[in-house]
Amino acid sequence: MLDESTKEQVKQYFERINNPVKIRLYSGVHEKREELVAFLKDIVSLSSKVSLEHSEEKNDGLRFAIFSEDKPTGIEFSGIPMGHEFTSLILAILQSGGNPIKLEEGILSAVSKLKENLYFETFISLDCHNCPEVVQTLNSFALINPTISHNMIDGAMYPDLVKEKNIQGVPAVFLNGKRFLSGKAEASVIFDKLLELYSVPESNEETKDLSNPSDIYDVTVIGGGPSGVTAAVYSARKGLKTLVIADRLGGQVKDTLGIENIISLPYTTGPELTHVLSEQLDKNQIKKKENVRVLKIDPGNLKTIHLNTGERIVTKTVILSTGAKWRELNVPGEKEFVGKGVAYCPHCDGPFFKDKDVAVVGGGNSGVEAALDLSGIVKSVTLIEFGDKLNADKVLLDKVAQSPNIKTLVKAQTMEIQTNTEKVTGLTYKNRISEESETIPLDGVFVQIGLVPNSSFVKDLVTTNRFGEILVDEKCKTNVDGIFACGDVTNTPYKQIIIAMGEGAKAAISAFEYLLHAA
Repeated sequence: MLDESTKEQVKQYFERINNPVKIRLYSGVHEKREELVAFLKDIVSLSSKVSLEHSEEKNDGLRFAIFSEDKPTGIEFSGIPMGHEFTSLILAILQSGGNPIKLEEGILSAVSKLKENLYFETFISLDCHNCPEVVQTLNSFALINPTISHNMIDGAMYPDLVKEKNIQGVPAVFLNGKRFLSGKAEASVIFDKLLELYSVPESNEETKDLSNPSDIYDVTVIGGGPSGVTAAVYSARKGLKTLVIADRLGGQVKDTLGIENIISLPYTTGPELTHVLSEQLDKNQIKKKENVRVLKIDPGNLKTIHLNTGERIVTKTVILSTGAKWRELNVPGEKEFVGKGVAYCPHCDGPFFKDKDVAVVGGGNSGVEAALDLSGIVKSVTLIEFGDKLNADKVLLDKVAQSPNIKTLVKAQTMEIQTNTEKVTGLTYKNRISEESETIPLDGVFVQIGLVPNSSFVKDLVTTNRFGEILVDEKCKTNVDGIFACGDVTNTPYKQIIIAMGEGAKAAISAFEYLLHAA
C-alpha cells in the first residue's frame, strides 16, 4: 500500500517512539477490509515498537483503535486513513508512543480537568485539507484525558451514516451523538466550543507574585498575523521582553491561496508566509501562546490579560493586532470550500480565476470594487445583491455599467454554493420577488459583504467606531495609556498585508517610546 519513499520517511519518524504502541483491529466484514489489513501491516512493519492485534470484538470491519502500553488512548479510526489523514494516524502513533502533544499548555491543562464522558466522531473526506487539524486536535484531547474518546470516520466509507446524519460538508463533528461543529476549526475554536458546554474546574495553583519582574512582560502582542508578528519582532529587537498571544498564528493570511503583492517577494502562499512568520518569532526567541483566546484586559500601569484557559498574563504594554475576519454568508458549501473556489480577497485570489466565471456576493463599495477588479481578469462576473439595488458610489456603478462582462442580480438571496468533491461548481440564489430559485454555473464565489474587526473582547476598554474598528492615532495609540493597536482591527484604511506590517512596526516603536518615558 505504501510506496518505499513514504515507508522510509515514516520509519525515521517512528524512531522517536519511546513506549510500545498497539493497533487493535476489530473484526467485521467490509469490502475494503483486506485493503485496511494490508495498510496496517505496512505501518507496523516500520517499527518494532508498533504492533497489530486482531480483536474478536465485532464491528463493521474498518474500525481500529490505538493503544499505548496496552492501555486505550481513546483514539479510533473508521476507514483507511490515507490522503490528508495519513498524517493524523502517524501523529497519533507518535504521541501515543510518548512524543509531546503540540498544543498550548493552558489548553492541555484545562482539557485534562474535564470530568464528563465525551465521545467525539469526526466525519472527514480524505481529500479535505481542513479535516486533519480537527482530527489531530481531538486526538490530542483524548490522549490527555481518559474521559474523552474520538473516532475519525471516512464519510466515503459510510454513505448511509452520512445520509442519516444529514452531513453536507466536512469536517463534521458530533459529540455524544449530537452535532458539535461543522467546517474548518482550529484548536482554539474547538476548545471554546467545549467551554460553552462544560466548565473547567478552578485551578488550585497559587497566583504568581505579580511584583516579580521575571513574571512581567514589557510588550504583549495579541494577534499572530502580519501586523502582530512584525510588532513582536520589532519589540524583541529593541530588547523588550515580548510575548505573542494568538488563537491562530498567521491569522486570516493563512487562508490566502496566493500572494503576489508583497514587494521583494514575487509570490508566496498563505501557509508559506505563515511558516516564515513563525520562524521569525522563533529566531528572535519570542515566546508564543497559540490556540488561546483573550477574554479581557484589565488596564493600569501593569495590564492583566485574562485567557480562556484561566491563565493570567501581566504586561507593561499591550499591542492589539487581532485583525478582522470576512463577514460570512453562512450558507452550505461556503466554509467547506474556502481555498477551493470560495474566496474573500479579490486582490489575493483573483488572478487564480483567469478566464473563468465567478460571482461576487455583495453590492456595496467593496463588492462592486471587487467585481471591477475581477472583470479585467476573469471571463465573467455575476454581481449578486440581496437588496433592491447596488449600494456603491455612483462612480463605481458607472464603471459597472460600462463593463461588458459584469452581470448584476439584485433582490437575490444566496442560498447555497454548489460544489463537487473538489471545487465550486455554481451558486444557487432565490429571487426575492418570485421566490423561485435558480443555479448559476460558476468556478468561484467571492464573498464581499464586509469585514468584521476582531475587537469584541476590548469593546468596553478602548474606543471603537461604529464598524467596531479600534480608533488609533498616527502612532497607533489607542485612548488607553499603554495600549496600542495596529493592522486590520483598527480604523487604518486599506486592509492589505504590507500596510499591516508597516503599522505593526509603528506600534512596536510607539510602545518602546512609551516604556522609555514611563521608566
